[in-house]
Amino acid sequence: MATLAPFSTSYRQQPSIGTPSSVFRQNQNQQRPTSALDLPGLQSASRVLHDQFMKDAQIIPDIGDMLTTPGGQSSALYSVFPDDYRAPFQKRRLVGIPEALFQYYNTTNVTSHMGLIPEIERVWISIDHKLFLWDYIEGQDISSFVDQPDVITHVAVVKPKVGVFVDEITSVMVICTPVSVLLIGLSMSTVIGTNNRSRKEIRMYATDMTVSTDIEMTSVVGMSDGRIFMCGSQDGCLYELHYQQSESWFSKRVHIVNHSVGSVQSLFPRFTSPKSEDRIVAVISDPKRNCFYTLSARNSISIYQASSEKAVHHVQTMSNLYKSAQEKAPGSPALTPSNFQIVALHVLDLGESRTGVQLIAITMNGVRLYFSPSTSAYGFSYGPTPSAAGGVRPLQLIHVRLPPPNLLHPDEQSSPHRPAYNSSTRNSPPQPPSRPFIVSGLEHSCYLDGLMVSAQPGDTDGTDFLLCTAPDLTRIGSLGQLNPPSQLQPSQQPIYGPSSYGTGANQRPPLTEYATLLAIPGRTWSMATVPRESTLASVAPSPPPSRQFMILTNVGLTFLIKRRALDYLKAVIEEVQTEGVVQPIIEFRDSFGRDQTCAMLLGLASGNTFLDAGEPSTSGTLCTISPDIANVAKQAFYDFGERPIWTERVTYGTSDSSGSAIFSGRREGFAIYFARLVRPLWKDKLTKPGPPGLQQSNFEDNLLVTVQKNLFALKEFLDKNPHLFHSAPGEHSVSRASSGNEQEAWKAEQNSVSQLQALLSRTIEAISFILLLNDYRLGELTAQCDPDTQKLITSMTFEDLITSQNGVTAARALVNVVIDQQIGQQISVDTISEVLQQRCGSFCSTDDVMLYKARESVRKAMESRNPSERHNWLGESLRLFTKGARMLDFDKIREVCGEYQQLGYAKGAVELPLSCAQALDSDNLGLEYWYAACPPNDTRKEYCDRRLKCYDLVLHSLSVFEEQASQTQSHSVKGSASNAIDDPEAIRSHAYDLAFSSEDEMFHSTLYEWLINRGLADELLAMRPPFLEAHLKREPITVPKYQLLWQFYVKDGQPLRAAEILAVLAESDTDLLLDKRLEYLTLAVANAKSHPVTIGGRHETAISFLTNLEEKLDVAQVQLEVYNALLPHMNDPGEAGEKIKYLSKTLLTMSELYQVYAEPFDLPVMKLLILHVSDHHDEHVVRPIWDRIFDDAIEKGADAQTNADHIIACVVPLGKRFYPSESAFPLKYIASLLVKFALKNRTQLPNGWSPRVLVQCGVPYGDVWDVLHEMYESQIPPFNTQSGVQVVSADIAILLNDWLEEAKRPQSSVPRGEFPVGRIDLAVGQYLTELGTNQAETKAIYEGIKRQLRRNW
Repeated sequence: MATLAPFSTSYRQQPSIGTPSSVFRQNQNQQRPTSALDLPGLQSASRVLHDQFMKDAQIIPDIGDMLTTPGGQSSALYSVFPDDYRAPFQKRRLVGIPEALFQYYNTTNVTSHMGLIPEIERVWISIDHKLFLWDYIEGQDISSFVDQPDVITHVAVVKPKVGVFVDEITSVMVICTPVSVLLIGLSMSTVIGTNNRSRKEIRMYATDMTVSTDIEMTSVVGMSDGRIFMCGSQDGCLYELHYQQSESWFSKRVHIVNHSVGSVQSLFPRFTSPKSEDRIVAVISDPKRNCFYTLSARNSISIYQASSEKAVHHVQTMSNLYKSAQEKAPGSPALTPSNFQIVALHVLDLGESRTGVQLIAITMNGVRLYFSPSTSAYGFSYGPTPSAAGGVRPLQLIHVRLPPPNLLHPDEQSSPHRPAYNSSTRNSPPQPPSRPFIVSGLEHSCYLDGLMVSAQPGDTDGTDFLLCTAPDLTRIGSLGQLNPPSQLQPSQQPIYGPSSYGTGANQRPPLTEYATLLAIPGRTWSMATVPRESTLASVAPSPPPSRQFMILTNVGLTFLIKRRALDYLKAVIEEVQTEGVVQPIIEFRDSFGRDQTCAMLLGLASGNTFLDAGEPSTSGTLCTISPDIANVAKQAFYDFGERPIWTERVTYGTSDSSGSAIFSGRREGFAIYFARLVRPLWKDKLTKPGPPGLQQSNFEDNLLVTVQKNLFALKEFLDKNPHLFHSAPGEHSVSRASSGNEQEAWKAEQNSVSQLQALLSRTIEAISFILLLNDYRLGELTAQCDPDTQKLITSMTFEDLITSQNGVTAARALVNVVIDQQIGQQISVDTISEVLQQRCGSFCSTDDVMLYKARESVRKAMESRNPSERHNWLGESLRLFTKGARMLDFDKIREVCGEYQQLGYAKGAVELPLSCAQALDSDNLGLEYWYAACPPNDTRKEYCDRRLKCYDLVLHSLSVFEEQASQTQSHSVKGSASNAIDDPEAIRSHAYDLAFSSEDEMFHSTLYEWLINRGLADELLAMRPPFLEAHLKREPITVPKYQLLWQFYVKDGQPLRAAEILAVLAESDTDLLLDKRLEYLTLAVANAKSHPVTIGGRHETAISFLTNLEEKLDVAQVQLEVYNALLPHMNDPGEAGEKIKYLSKTLLTMSELYQVYAEPFDLPVMKLLILHVSDHHDEHVVRPIWDRIFDDAIEKGADAQTNADHIIACVVPLGKRFYPSESAFPLKYIASLLVKFALKNRTQLPNGWSPRVLVQCGVPYGDVWDVLHEMYESQIPPFNTQSGVQVVSADIAILLNDWLEEAKRPQSSVPRGEFPVGRIDLAVGQYLTELGTNQAETKAIYEGIKRQLRRNW
């Protein structure tokens, strides 16, 4: 108890404790985050609340568990204290019987009865035949019924049968006299009376339903289906009052059925004799189990189940209860035949006991008998008792609860004494009273939720004593006490029978109760519980309002209230404040546990709607205690809370360790109190089915308001006292290690507290949000959402709304519907936005408000007829939409773009989607994915798709503006742009300007692709926008893109780059045809040749590139010729045809052309062409080709002249094409072939045929002469014979003569100056000398040549 040392003095300190709250609040405002919701933090705090809900549910053990502890067949453990602050019950007020009633006691001989009817908030009082209903809420209001002549002995109110009375009648009042039973209809309405308290206003309706009896009826009870049962005072029989809407042939409208002797005899009641052996004295209903119980004069209890109409099923009768009780508590002096008289039966609610405890009987001396369903025939599990659908099970006695033996006499209780406290007396049991009171004559009792109040005559005239018992939570509850109160020893609490209460860790606690005896004035007539407010009955914030009991005496109505732990605590704090005695509050902490005490202290210090022990007002007014007492509670909260502790967990065998914080009592108290405040809402659905097809709020507004007031009071208190969750100055640890651990503990605690405070603020705003939605009819708002959102809302809990992303989504959707309604009704959104931000800012952020105002600006622009004003509104809307772009979903962006298109606002229709594209991919993940060429199975694709969807909106806007412009130009459609600000053509141009001015490369690429697909490539090339080159070079490479790229380079003055792209195109692995590839290579060569020498210092590279290109072009041209040569065979079957088709699809090398095509397909000309182009010198290759050519030319069987013509046709074209290429046209070898052919056919061919063929091939005269002269001189066969030499000499003569004539001809191809006159002259002389004698013709030609030479040169 180190922290409690300065307790007595610290409790009297003023509020200025710790850090000044004003300074902290200033700092808090500065640090308030403006970022998005911390949903993980809210969810973490919500889990803390869930933990508290579970702990709360486990605090109080089930009554069945306490009654069935091993060996615990009877018990008598009670806590009896002399202190008034620990008394479990308190007399709250006495309302006297109205004076107006006493005027009816005008004679001394009157018969009067009275009783309580809490269902209608009335006391009934009969004076002879007059019935008075006293409204005890108002105090003096009385209504009367005097329309029957007999003395009234008993009155009850029951539920009516369905369909018998008009709808206004909600209850039936049964009035019993000695000779009749009368039914009166009642209707009720709730009105607000004085002091702002609600009260019930009743109206009585005559039903004309009366039945005569010879027996006086009493103990009237009703069932849930409207059936009415009672017993006869004289005969003790069980009766049923049967009534129906109208009479039938066999049944009167109202009559009595005697179930004790059978329904046949009940028609003749005057001839039946009462059963004197064991009369029924009381009937008790159990509507929820669809059964009722009867109590007989001889302590027998019977169970009946209402079965078919006018019939009941007798389930069980329990007799010999005295003997059964003695067996469970043998030797108890409280169990004697003289005082074992059961005076009342009490039914436990279905939800009160999980183990099925169903019925309590109490005897005149306070012994209580507990019954639960029998296990003998139904196994050994209790479980909830079945309802009507499953039948009623027999009961058995399971526990005997003996009366308290050490009760204090009310005189001692009323003047309490408190001995001096010291440490040795703490938690010690009280001393035995000097005047113990023994209960002996109980007459009335009342039971509710474990609370029992019973009355017996006092020991003085005009006074009754009330025995009040209530569970002692400090002994039976799991409150987390470090020093729980010890169970009272047998010396103080005698135990009878085989009762032995274990003390093991897992032992269930036996039932222990507070007990006290109170004195009230007058003699008791009746008692009942005060019904709670219906709106808060099951969902009131915890702790709920105190339970109250009403005791009706001949003096008036005494209200008795059950005191809560909160009321005890308030009393001891007041004592601390007034007298400075601190021991009671320390005992309270030890009894209820640190955490529970801190929770209650927090409730006291902050104030709430249930601080007052009575029923809260319907308005949920906040109650507070005086500032001095609040300061004491606050200081106690701090001192008792202690500090958080850090615990290390070490993994054995490793050096790893981790830890967790054990939170302080302050944090735990905060969590407990917070959880109890929101428990009525937290797990409930937001909506429930309402009017057909609509939902409605699942929460009453007054409940929401009450919970919110309590939460706000808590928040305000915590805001004013931030120091409560910080360590006090001067507190420090001993060692550095422990200091580090302590810092970790404080850090964890403050993090948890801040999360809880954030959840607290969000919850307050959530309630405001729901109240606001209720004002706008939540059901109708939900119906206007899309189906997915509707499903989300209807399945959502209050917690989901606050802590989940679905909650954020649903809230935003609902707010959007509200805003749309406002805009649709042409109402400014400023007001609703302001309300949303002030009351529930986290549900309507600044960004949300900005978007609402943007939408309103669009609406105003649509309505405006002033172009300038409209333009301003549109500009403002675009500015706001752009700022809030990250909050817009795609459907909303599309909707706004559509409005901008309709208004002809190009700037908005283009720039808004582009801004949204950036906002929806703020980290540029989508852009990175695009730059990376969109790899498969990449998570960034989602962001890329978001951008593309926004780009599509821009393209759609451009299309719309294009269409509007074209329609206007054609004058075919008017009005599509009637709302536009400018001329449609100007809008279209402006839209394109805006699109091309964007700096988003990904958008530009999308835009270019769109334009190219629309056939606008030429216009795009003419514009040369900034990202066009990058777009055309982007993967994947396509032929259309590169076709545009080389044109782009040409227009941009970069011919070499154009050539490079053309070369890539020509060699690309695509489906381009061969002629197209040849075209690209030709263009590439042309562009490479036009590259300026001085550009970029790339001259040498350019030359090399050009050379390479020209070679590729040559090869491609050869390939084309090969292809054309083989074209007739393209459709040949098998591999040959496929080879030829392949030839047209790609570029091949010379080697491939020769080896794969020219050689296999035997194409001699193509072979020559390949040798020529590749400049390949190989006589072994070329000579066989020419041999083949000559062989093919010579036709067998043809004459020499024909074959000569064939040779000329073959050789001359090749000579013209290939000469002077020795690779393809070896002149000497071809000349030898020609001369040999001529020599072979010299008689048929003219002289000079061979040289003239060569000249036709384009070989110069001099080259032909050189070749022939070499043959002439060679002496190589066949030129080693005279005939062979003479043939060659004749050819030379013709050649030289032709040469001379050509040289003499004007405009000759042989210049005169280059004609070798001297050499020819010398050679002719040689030829003449060596000429044969028979060559006269040749000689004449030589001599003619000599003459011509001399004449002309």
